Amino acid sequence: MNNKNSLIEVAQVGRLVGLKGELKLNLHCDFPEQFKKGNSFVTQKGETLEVHSFNQGRGLISFVGYPSREIAAKLVNTFLLTTEEKSTKECALGEGEFFWFEMMGSQVIDDGVCLGVVEEIERIAATDYLVIKTDEALLKKGFVKSFYIPYIDRYIVSFDKITKEIFTKDSLGILENS
Repeated sequence: MNNKNSLIEVAQVGRLVGLKGELKLNLHCDFPEQFKKGNSFVTQKGETLEVHSFNQGRGLISFVGYPSREIAAKLVNTFLLTTEEKSTKECALGEGEFFWFEMMGSQVIDDGVCLGVVEEIERIAATDYLVIKTDEALLKKGFVKSFYIPYIDRYIVSFDKITKEIFTKDSLGILENS
């Protein structure tokens, strides 16, 4: 995803709640502030939805043009997408924080050895996991095709978003035991 206009999934619209077209919003991002009134998102069908209201505490959202339960029912299971550029502009990162799309495709290096490339990132419970596609040289040595590294201080040393390299410690041990 090198194109700054690449679409990234930020949420999925869930079940209907109440009679006024409110829907449960299942976030797939760490930035609920982007769902403010007036902000718009693209759906997987290429439609544009504008936020009418968002209650972060209850996780409920409604959209302009979908004022009733019957009309809003069409949006259940819709994915909300935005661009990398829009995310970068609207979502404030703290020190040492990165967007998932910045890490995708990065090489994972442990003690000078390239373990592979970040193919995907998954959130399981409260922890993010890098899904690593194992390097060809290690595959030839009989290692598994892919493995997970928890994105926690115990394993992640640093990330250089310019060179797209993630430096780890003890991750080779995870691969060896996978």
